[in-house]
Amino acid sequence: MVSTSKIKSVDFYRKIPRDLTEATLSGAGLSIVAALSMLFLFGMELNNYLAVSTTTSIIVDRSHDGDFLRMDFNLSFPSLSCEFASVDVSDVLGTNRLNVTKTIRKFSIDSNLRPTGSEFHSGEVLSHVNHDEAGEEVVEDSVSLNSRNFDKLLHQYPISVVNFYAPWCYWCNLLKPSWEKAAKQIKERYDPEMDGRVILAKVDCTQEADLCRKNHIQGYPSIRIFRQGSDLKDDKVHHDHESYYGDRDTESLVKMVIGLVEPIHLEPHKLALEDKSENGSKTFKKAPSTGGCRIEGYIRVKKVPGNLMVSARSGSHSFDSTQMNMSHVVNHLSFGKKILPQTFADLKRLSPYLGSSHDRLNGRPFINQRDIGPNVTIEHYLQIVKTEVLKSNGHAMVEEYEYTAHSSVAHSYYLPVAKFHFELSPMQVLITENSRSFSHFITNVCAIIGGVFTVAGILDAILHQTMTLMKKIELGKNF
Repeated sequence: MVSTSKIKSVDFYRKIPRDLTEATLSGAGLSIVAALSMLFLFGMELNNYLAVSTTTSIIVDRSHDGDFLRMDFNLSFPSLSCEFASVDVSDVLGTNRLNVTKTIRKFSIDSNLRPTGSEFHSGEVLSHVNHDEAGEEVVEDSVSLNSRNFDKLLHQYPISVVNFYAPWCYWCNLLKPSWEKAAKQIKERYDPEMDGRVILAKVDCTQEADLCRKNHIQGYPSIRIFRQGSDLKDDKVHHDHESYYGDRDTESLVKMVIGLVEPIHLEPHKLALEDKSENGSKTFKKAPSTGGCRIEGYIRVKKVPGNLMVSARSGSHSFDSTQMNMSHVVNHLSFGKKILPQTFADLKRLSPYLGSSHDRLNGRPFINQRDIGPNVTIEHYLQIVKTEVLKSNGHAMVEEYEYTAHSSVAHSYYLPVAKFHFELSPMQVLITENSRSFSHFITNVCAIIGGVFTVAGILDAILHQTMTLMKKIELGKNF
């Protein structure tokens, strides 16, 4: 067996007998300072070990061909009626989707952006609206209304069907022959003086602009059905009525009016408050009670330059571009999957600047005060950059899309629109979480302890030698 003395010979830490050592006040002070320094530096090293560090790099976008990007938005248009508000999407690859409705919701709002009711559902959009063949001489049998007699006549008849038109309107001129013939047939069938249940009337919006504005008329022709007793509020303003979206030939118009009048015979005490016609759900829809609209929802677009446009659109109405105001407030606009607030908080821990441009346009108003004239299109140019955050194990934590926005106004020869032009950058930002090894942490801790101990020892030796020398000088000893 190896003797104990031989084993002791390899001891690196040989001990000095306690009786041969001397404790000093200066050494005790340095020991306390050294211990506190070790504790402080250990805490800093531990905090550095627990802290998350990241590496940011710029790489080519790794999206796959055919990937789609989700675009969420919530836009308020105080001067665009939900009746005609249309969301259109196009891109450079030829995609052209008009009047997207599947993922879009509309709510009527007033001029102060306050909602005025439940979700707005527009009438059925007909690909082709039938009209009578032109060529016959038109005899005007419908009643002309103006601001002086409008309220009086509408409350004199249980059913009032009113055609709001403009003489210059193409669709109004197509409607005019069938409208007047229908008015004649209805007058012969339901004599206004003997029967008194229905009247067909018309309003020239070029002459009665205030009256048409009061009834939120933005497209011509707009056929409104007013039912006596259901269209009054406390302020005596007509607001609850319906729009007709069906065919515009004489036969269809007459059939529609007859369907409105018949229920009055069956339930006279209710007058015409309820629509009992078979086609009511298809051709009649509640008319907008205000002139504004909030459009919210999302669309999926290809990752190529494209446009999101909001405008007034109809295949059977004309619009006065000089009266269209596309002012809007961007309540929300973002790209990519929705990110929860907690996820954003975690992202801030990795990168403080992340998320600052995720919804850059939120809350910003873009109002045309008409000081630059009519026919104004408001355009937004959005440059989108993808940011991908990877954990230390390579797992993707989140994909976030940030964008810059530049807005401008421009005069248009056509119908003004609100246009969002978006373009994705071919590069993406990659943020990678860096993990620290435990061995590196232990090495640093040992270096702290050994380094502080050594430095304190050197300082103690210098201090001790200095004090010894001072005592010798005081005693007058020679060197």
